Amino acid sequence: MPSPVRLACAALALLLVAAVPGRAAADALERVEAYLGSLTTLSAEFSQVVRSREGDIVDRSSGTLSLSRPNRFRWDYREPYEQTIVGDGRRLWLYDPDLEQVTVRTLEAGLGSTPAMLLSGGGKVGDAFAAIGSERVGAWTWHRLRPRDADGDFESVSLAFDAKGELAGMELRDKLGQSTTLEFARLRRGAKLDDALFRFEPPPGADVIGRAEP
Repeated sequence: MPSPVRLACAALALLLVAAVPGRAAADALERVEAYLGSLTTLSAEFSQVVRSREGDIVDRSSGTLSLSRPNRFRWDYREPYEQTIVGDGRRLWLYDPDLEQVTVRTLEAGLGSTPAMLLSGGGKVGDAFAAIGSERVGAWTWHRLRPRDADGDFESVSLAFDAKGELAGMELRDKLGQSTTLEFARLRRGAKLDDALFRFEPPPGADVIGRAEP
Protein backbone atom coordinates (compact mmCIF):
# COMPACT_ATOMS: atom_id res chain seq x y z
CA MET A 1 0.00 0.00 0.00
CA PRO A 2 1.35 3.49 -0.80
CA SER A 3 2.90 5.28 2.16
CA PRO A 4 1.21 8.32 3.78
CA VAL A 5 3.97 10.42 2.21
CA ARG A 6 2.96 9.34 -1.30
CA LEU A 7 -0.68 10.03 -0.60
CA ALA A 8 0.15 13.42 0.83
CA CYS A 9 2.26 14.28 -2.18
CA ALA A 10 -0.60 13.37 -4.48
CA ALA A 11 -3.02 15.58 -2.63
CA LEU A 12 -0.61 18.46 -2.24
CA ALA A 13 0.30 18.44 -5.89
CA LEU A 14 -3.36 18.45 -6.81
CA LEU A 15 -4.10 21.44 -4.62
CA LEU A 16 -0.95 23.51 -4.50
CA VAL A 17 0.76 23.29 -7.87
CA ALA A 18 -0.99 26.50 -8.80
CA ALA A 19 1.10 28.60 -6.43
CA VAL A 20 3.33 31.40 -7.70
CA PRO A 21 6.22 33.05 -5.86
CA GLY A 22 5.35 36.29 -4.06
CA ARG A 23 7.39 39.05 -2.47
CA ALA A 24 6.31 38.01 0.98
CA ALA A 25 4.97 34.83 2.52
CA ALA A 26 1.58 36.35 3.29
CA ASP A 27 1.32 37.64 -0.26
CA ALA A 28 2.16 34.15 -1.51
CA LEU A 29 -1.00 32.78 0.09
CA GLU A 30 -3.10 35.33 -1.75
CA ARG A 31 -1.38 34.52 -5.02
CA VAL A 32 -1.99 30.80 -4.52
CA GLU A 33 -5.69 31.40 -3.93
CA ALA A 34 -5.99 33.66 -6.96
CA TYR A 35 -4.20 31.22 -9.24
CA LEU A 36 -6.13 28.14 -8.13
CA GLY A 37 -9.23 29.65 -9.66
CA SER A 38 -7.60 29.68 -13.10
CA LEU A 39 -5.79 26.33 -12.98
CA THR A 40 -7.38 23.64 -15.13
CA THR A 41 -4.81 20.90 -15.74
CA LEU A 42 -1.19 20.08 -15.04
CA SER A 43 1.16 17.28 -16.04
CA ALA A 44 4.80 16.66 -15.18
CA GLU A 45 7.54 14.14 -14.60
CA PHE A 46 8.80 13.92 -11.03
CA SER A 47 11.68 12.52 -9.02
CA GLN A 48 11.21 11.97 -5.29
CA VAL A 49 13.79 11.62 -2.50
CA VAL A 50 12.96 10.71 1.08
CA ARG A 51 15.49 11.59 3.79
CA SER A 52 15.64 10.61 7.44
CA ARG A 53 15.86 13.10 10.30
CA GLU A 54 19.65 12.77 10.03
CA GLY A 55 19.59 13.63 6.33
CA ASP A 56 20.32 10.14 5.02
CA ILE A 57 18.53 9.10 1.82
CA VAL A 58 16.16 6.24 2.60
CA ASP A 59 14.16 6.09 -0.64
CA ARG A 60 14.27 7.29 -4.24
CA SER A 61 11.48 7.04 -6.78
CA SER A 62 10.25 8.65 -9.98
CA GLY A 63 7.29 8.74 -12.30
CA THR A 64 4.66 10.98 -13.84
CA LEU A 65 1.88 13.17 -12.49
CA SER A 66 -1.34 14.40 -14.11
CA LEU A 67 -4.13 16.43 -12.52
CA SER A 68 -7.36 18.07 -13.55
CA ARG A 69 -9.25 20.29 -11.16
CA PRO A 70 -11.33 19.67 -9.23
CA ASN A 71 -10.21 16.56 -7.33
CA ARG A 72 -8.90 14.44 -10.19
CA PHE A 73 -5.29 13.33 -10.26
CA ARG A 74 -3.03 10.46 -11.20
CA TRP A 75 0.42 9.55 -9.90
CA ASP A 76 2.23 6.75 -11.75
CA TYR A 77 5.34 5.63 -9.88
CA ARG A 78 7.66 3.87 -12.33
CA GLU A 79 10.96 3.40 -10.50
CA PRO A 80 12.13 1.51 -8.51
CA TYR A 81 8.74 -0.27 -8.52
CA GLU A 82 5.38 0.46 -10.09
CA GLN A 83 2.45 1.89 -8.18
CA THR A 84 -0.57 3.92 -9.28
CA ILE A 85 -2.66 6.39 -7.29
CA VAL A 86 -5.81 7.75 -8.97
CA GLY A 87 -8.33 10.26 -7.67
CA ASP A 88 -11.42 10.22 -9.90
CA GLY A 89 -13.22 13.05 -8.13
CA ARG A 90 -15.09 10.83 -5.70
CA ARG A 91 -12.87 7.86 -4.97
CA LEU A 92 -9.21 7.16 -4.34
CA TRP A 93 -7.73 4.11 -6.03
CA LEU A 94 -4.42 2.59 -4.93
CA TYR A 95 -2.99 -0.11 -7.21
CA ASP A 96 0.07 -2.23 -6.46
CA PRO A 97 0.86 -4.48 -9.47
CA ASP A 98 3.37 -6.59 -7.55
CA LEU A 99 0.78 -7.50 -4.92
CA GLU A 100 -2.03 -7.58 -7.50
CA GLN A 101 -4.01 -5.55 -5.00
CA VAL A 102 -6.34 -2.55 -5.37
CA THR A 103 -7.51 -0.46 -2.43
CA VAL A 104 -10.44 1.91 -2.96
CA ARG A 105 -12.10 4.37 -0.60
CA THR A 106 -13.83 7.71 -0.80
CA LEU A 107 -11.53 10.54 -1.71
CA GLU A 108 -12.25 12.36 1.54
CA ALA A 109 -11.62 9.28 3.66
CA GLY A 110 -8.50 8.33 1.74
CA LEU A 111 -6.80 11.70 2.00
CA GLY A 112 -8.62 13.23 4.94
CA SER A 113 -5.54 13.04 7.17
CA THR A 114 -3.54 15.39 4.94
CA PRO A 115 -3.88 19.16 5.43
CA ALA A 116 -4.05 19.69 1.68
CA MET A 117 -7.33 17.81 1.44
CA LEU A 118 -8.98 20.71 3.23
CA LEU A 119 -8.50 22.70 0.03
CA SER A 120 -9.86 20.20 -2.46
CA GLY A 121 -13.30 21.74 -2.58
CA GLY A 122 -11.95 25.13 -3.58
CA GLY A 123 -11.44 26.52 -0.08
CA LYS A 124 -8.94 29.23 0.65
CA VAL A 125 -5.32 28.22 1.14
CA GLY A 126 -5.12 30.45 4.20
CA ASP A 127 -7.88 28.47 5.89
CA ALA A 128 -5.64 25.41 6.03
CA PHE A 129 -2.11 26.89 5.94
CA ALA A 130 -0.22 29.67 7.68
CA ALA A 131 2.84 31.30 6.13
CA ILE A 132 6.23 30.55 7.69
CA GLY A 133 8.35 32.56 5.30
CA SER A 134 10.09 32.65 1.93
CA GLU A 135 13.74 32.17 1.02
CA ARG A 136 15.89 31.91 -2.06
CA VAL A 137 18.06 28.82 -2.35
CA GLY A 138 20.20 28.79 -5.47
CA ALA A 139 18.01 29.54 -8.48
CA TRP A 140 14.78 28.66 -6.69
CA THR A 141 12.52 30.59 -4.35
CA TRP A 142 10.94 28.49 -1.62
CA HIS A 143 7.69 29.37 0.13
CA ARG A 144 7.25 27.67 3.51
CA LEU A 145 3.76 26.90 4.80
CA ARG A 146 2.58 25.35 8.05
CA PRO A 147 -0.68 23.35 8.24
CA ARG A 148 -3.13 24.88 10.68
CA ASP A 149 -4.34 21.40 11.60
CA ALA A 150 -2.02 20.48 14.46
CA ASP A 151 -3.25 16.88 14.41
CA GLY A 152 -2.01 16.17 10.90
CA ASP A 153 1.05 14.14 9.91
CA PHE A 154 3.09 17.02 8.50
CA GLU A 155 4.61 20.05 10.15
CA SER A 156 5.48 21.99 7.00
CA VAL A 157 4.97 22.11 3.23
CA SER A 158 7.28 24.07 0.95
CA LEU A 159 6.96 24.93 -2.73
CA ALA A 160 9.84 26.01 -4.95
CA PHE A 161 9.66 28.15 -8.08
CA ASP A 162 12.27 28.86 -10.71
CA ALA A 163 13.29 32.22 -12.14
CA LYS A 164 10.35 32.11 -14.58
CA GLY A 165 7.85 31.60 -11.77
CA GLU A 166 7.17 27.98 -12.67
CA LEU A 167 6.75 25.25 -10.09
CA ALA A 168 10.07 23.43 -9.73
CA GLY A 169 9.84 21.43 -6.52
CA MET A 170 7.99 20.59 -3.36
CA GLU A 171 9.09 19.50 0.10
CA LEU A 172 7.13 17.92 2.94
CA ARG A 173 8.43 17.50 6.50
CA ASP A 174 6.65 15.20 8.89
CA LYS A 175 6.56 15.39 12.66
CA LEU A 176 9.26 12.72 12.99
CA GLY A 177 11.76 14.86 11.09
CA GLN A 178 11.62 12.91 7.83
CA SER A 179 11.53 14.98 4.65
CA THR A 180 10.25 14.19 1.17
CA THR A 181 11.49 16.34 -1.71
CA LEU A 182 10.07 16.27 -5.22
CA GLU A 183 11.53 17.90 -8.31
CA PHE A 184 9.37 18.45 -11.39
CA ALA A 185 10.38 18.38 -15.05
CA ARG A 186 8.57 18.82 -18.38
CA LEU A 187 5.76 20.55 -16.51
CA ARG A 188 2.78 21.70 -18.59
CA ARG A 189 -0.26 23.62 -17.45
CA GLY A 190 -3.55 24.07 -19.24
CA ALA A 191 -3.05 21.29 -21.78
CA LYS A 192 -6.01 19.06 -22.64
CA LEU A 193 -5.75 15.76 -20.79
CA ASP A 194 -7.60 12.58 -21.64
CA ASP A 195 -10.40 11.92 -19.15
CA ALA A 196 -9.38 8.27 -19.21
CA LEU A 197 -6.33 9.18 -17.12
CA PHE A 198 -8.62 9.78 -14.17
CA ARG A 199 -10.68 6.63 -14.47
CA PHE A 200 -9.56 3.36 -12.96
CA GLU A 201 -10.81 -0.18 -13.45
CA PRO A 202 -9.30 -2.93 -11.31
CA PRO A 203 -7.32 -5.34 -13.50
CA PRO A 204 -8.79 -8.84 -13.89
CA GLY A 205 -7.71 -11.06 -11.04
CA ALA A 206 -6.67 -8.24 -8.71
CA ASP A 207 -7.88 -8.33 -5.12
CA VAL A 208 -10.07 -5.30 -4.40
CA ILE A 209 -10.20 -3.98 -0.84
CA GLY A 210 -12.99 -1.50 -0.09
CA ARG A 211 -16.15 -0.49 -1.91
CA ALA A 212 -15.74 0.38 -5.57
CA GLU A 213 -19.29 1.72 -5.96
CA PRO A 214 -19.63 5.54 -6.18
